[in-house]
Amino acid sequence: MFERILLAVDGSEHSIKAVPVAGELARRYGGEVIVLHVREHEITWGADIDVETAEEARSLVDGVVRQLKDSDTNVRGEVVRVPLGQTPRAILDMAREEGAGLIVMGTRGLSDWGRLLMGSVAHKVVHLAEVPVLVVR
Repeated sequence: MFERILLAVDGSEHSIKAVPVAGELARRYGGEVIVLHVREHEITWGADIDVETAEEARSLVDGVVRQLKDSDTNVRGEVVRVPLGQTPRAILDMAREEGAGLIVMGTRGLSDWGRLLMGSVAHKVVHLAEVPVLVVR
């Protein structure tokens, strides 16, 4: 049923709550979890500014991958870098490219601004996805 599950993570409490849910579904259906973290960057006045470092992003994904591997889940991690505001598109593109049958994600971001964005991201993904989306609170 869910051969590939795309788990979108941002390091927030809600995002972390989605990890065991995706892992359980993958184990139950014999599927694979693809852990995705989207790094945003902004180009302003000729400067390319990252919201977070590549090392921070990779550390987040590696931690989630380790957690899922420790619970005997077939898992791998991906980090993609996109312009500010393109996170929903990146999640949807990755789901399509990987042939994911389900997208799992949390509902909130890292900060007050991030909460607004993650809410917006989840909303866009839910409405534009071609596959089911499980939103964890």
